Amino acid sequence: MSGQNPVTSTKTWANRWTFLLAAAGSAIGLGNIWKFPYIAGQYGGGAFVMLYLICIAVMGIPLLMAETAIGRHTRHSPLNAIRQLTNELGASKLWSMIGWMGMLAGFLILSFYSVIAGWSLSYAWQIVSGGFTGMTTDQVGDAFGGLVSSADRQIFWHSAFMILTFAITARGIHKGLEKGLQVMMPALFALLLIMLGYSMLETGQFMRGFEFMFSVDFSKVTGEAVTAALGQAFFTLSLGMCALMAYGAYMPANNSIPRTALNVAALDTLMAIVSGLIVFPIVFAYGLEPSAGPGLLFVSLTAAFVHMPMGEIFGFLFFVLVAIAALSSAISLVEPALAWLLERTPLSRTVATIILCAAIWFVGLGTVFAFSGDFTFTLFGKNFFDLLDYFTSNILLPLGGLLISIFAGWVIKRSTMMNELGLSVGMFNLWRAMIRVVVPVCVLVVVITTIF
Repeated sequence: MSGQNPVTSTKTWANRWTFLLAAAGSAIGLGNIWKFPYIAGQYGGGAFVMLYLICIAVMGIPLLMAETAIGRHTRHSPLNAIRQLTNELGASKLWSMIGWMGMLAGFLILSFYSVIAGWSLSYAWQIVSGGFTGMTTDQVGDAFGGLVSSADRQIFWHSAFMILTFAITARGIHKGLEKGLQVMMPALFALLLIMLGYSMLETGQFMRGFEFMFSVDFSKVTGEAVTAALGQAFFTLSLGMCALMAYGAYMPANNSIPRTALNVAALDTLMAIVSGLIVFPIVFAYGLEPSAGPGLLFVSLTAAFVHMPMGEIFGFLFFVLVAIAALSSAISLVEPALAWLLERTPLSRTVATIILCAAIWFVGLGTVFAFSGDFTFTLFGKNFFDLLDYFTSNILLPLGGLLISIFAGWVIKRSTMMNELGLSVGMFNLWRAMIRVVVPVCVLVVVITTIF
């Protein structure tokens, strides 16, 4: 395309392990450590976990493979990838809605994601500086209320997180993201294992937390729970927002897409389960409610850090690494829109990143003011944050996934997807049946249920 700077094969991840870390970094973030425990708590623990695992296996993995294959085949930004394929196939240009929806979803999610990640930075500073020392559990809860009711404090940490996102994204995939991921993802895994050990050995409530997560009460399996599970699966795997499509454009040609997809889904799910096994025993040990909502992580874990030996050190490291996990996901949320800007305009990567991050920061102020009570706008009984969270997780991402599954299964040539996926004929036919029939039907039922 004239006037564009398409992604080329020279811009690829250094090796398959780096791509795996990048894709896992995109998937593993606040969705696992912050959102999964409190959503599971709100929808009955084991019932929600069962539904979530089904959604990951039936819809998440096939879609993850489809998005990555489209990105690698075209080597373009998601929007231009769809446009290139529709031009090649003579298909309707309306399919470009997939790219627009993906960019919009990433943009909106990062606007509130950054505010929550800012809380992690704030807590890391407060813990290491002794701000929580000697507090009771109730006082820790009050301190969280003080943070979210202060627009000034939230804006400061929201700004700090967006500056970090800009600093890494502007440096590109090699100098920025690759080098950071090689340190921060293994560190995150190691610290979560340490926290899991603490939860098992010191809380005295590990088995109660385990039973809460894995004992299924089928009366909790409601339409609303199914919708929440699907939304969480899409949110945590970064599906429907074209992030994996953007990363797939940088994927080396000799990487196995199916193997990578399985590894990413397994790592992502493991992180969510481990996070729940860390949080819920602490919740029960300190008499908190598992359905406490968005503040669950910040109240329950902080209460534990206050009372545990070397709690300031563990707490500081934990919240820094929560922010780092969020940062790896934030970069993937920026990338689809950033790649499109770089292809369509003469802007440098630095300038394009500044424009995007500034716009995201501005929209994020709506979430800040919604939490602080300075912005009382509501729609359908939801404030600005709840509306964005609901719209993206329960409508925009599933709808994007629905369109991607139809496009990959019914519009793109069979030979194109077969060459990219490298599966045997039998396994490819199974994947194609899933992406053409099972995924669209399941997603469509959930989307219609959500809307009506």
